[in-house]
Amino acid sequence: MTAPNDAGRATAPAEATAAGGVVAVVIVGAGFAGLGAAVRLKQAGIDDFVVLERGREVGGTWRDNTYPGAACDIPSLLYSYSFAPNPGWSRAYSGSEEILGYIRGIVERFDLEPHVRFGADVEDLAFDEKEGTWTARTAGGGSFIARSVVMAAGPLANAGLPDIPGIGDYTGRIMHSARWDHDYDAAGKRVAVIGTGASAVQIIPELVREAASVKVFQRTPGWVLPRLDYRRPDWSKRLLRRVPAAQTAARRAWYLGHEAVALGLVWDTAFTSLVERASKAYLRASVKDPWLRRQLTPDFRPGCKRMLMTSDYYPALQRDNCKLITWPIATLSPAGIRTADGIEHEVDCIVFATGFDVCKTGTPFPIRGRAGRELAAEWSRGAQAYKSVNVSGYPNLFFTFGPNSGPGHNSALVYMEAQIDYAVKGIRLILDRDLSALDVKAGSQERYNRRMQQRLRRTTWNSGCKSWYLTEDGYNATMYPGFATQYARQMARLDLADYSAD
Repeated sequence: MTAPNDAGRATAPAEATAAGGVVAVVIVGAGFAGLGAAVRLKQAGIDDFVVLERGREVGGTWRDNTYPGAACDIPSLLYSYSFAPNPGWSRAYSGSEEILGYIRGIVERFDLEPHVRFGADVEDLAFDEKEGTWTARTAGGGSFIARSVVMAAGPLANAGLPDIPGIGDYTGRIMHSARWDHDYDAAGKRVAVIGTGASAVQIIPELVREAASVKVFQRTPGWVLPRLDYRRPDWSKRLLRRVPAAQTAARRAWYLGHEAVALGLVWDTAFTSLVERASKAYLRASVKDPWLRRQLTPDFRPGCKRMLMTSDYYPALQRDNCKLITWPIATLSPAGIRTADGIEHEVDCIVFATGFDVCKTGTPFPIRGRAGRELAAEWSRGAQAYKSVNVSGYPNLFFTFGPNSGPGHNSALVYMEAQIDYAVKGIRLILDRDLSALDVKAGSQERYNRRMQQRLRRTTWNSGCKSWYLTEDGYNATMYPGFATQYARQMARLDLADYSAD
């Protein structure tokens, strides 16, 4: 493999070829999930694994999202692994560069670099029933054979442009929030931002400071609460470094605080009304113009879509060089954006803050299990799995951030850590008992998903509003209908009665 010039960074694409033979585990993806799985495998005494990464550097989402203002809306002490604590976070809510530094630090701290193969873009994954192995084939012609596979490609890996008429006609600069062009100078330019979600509310304040004008095209407003960010004092870092128990306690406090938020976001309760009133109060205090306040007031209950945590967005919208556009976009034109009211907005650059192509009804590449069955076909009307980790008919395959494991209120890494530890239990079982196939039973998977969908009916996400969490016909394959504590509890034990083990 190419020698790195930084932990987790390759100076040139590595050859995506296997060294030969069968490894215990192939991990697909070198983001938070893939590297977390690698750490836990090593800590369980399993060193025979390889991490396949299509890029030239580790980091996943945080490698790709480098747009101005990129930061996490979960506190840093909670948006990190419990088994890899970092007492030195500079802020309560860290920016993308510092988070990427933390990820690189995991590679160095746990000596993961020798296991990573950069430039290994997996294009096909197939199970061999006779041999009890998976074969991962890559775009470079490489072939990796393993007893088990951990799918850690992540749901937010592929940037997606919306299907807007005329997108090919526009002659100016186009950027996606996850593919930021840092060579483009927005100073003195007319910039349009399409989207008002979690990325957009971080980008817009930064652009307003530089560009001559910024037009924000909003389809649906979101509920907003202030993000109470602050620079962490040096004494706090020293305390957590010298007294690890203090960091554990601080993390626990953040965790419990976010768990309480579920009462207002996951289900429509009296607490939901409190969240709504708090958000409206923040809107009234921040935006003086009544018409602008009306345009920024959602018509759905909090929790239905992702809560936006920002203290900079509302002030940015009220700057003289910023304007909110709520008319629907009819088409892009060579010079800019034409809205449904017939106005053409001429701009020099369009920023698409429109999210990702999330696989709710398919897979990122062909995955073929027993008897040639294809997972994309089975998930064509909505993905489903057992505990979001295993799928019947696809033995020895473990997902991170699989179906119905999305959090609506707490850190994604809490869920991810539980999934990783569950997968390591399964892999340890396969190796210790020399199993050719550990396959969840179809009945167990069906019962689990039936319970999930029944519980989801009572959540805000399934209350009639539209969001990227749902398929076009309203099936929720994304979110977990409960507390993170409940999710972690169900993942704490692998019950062999739910599996066939050969």
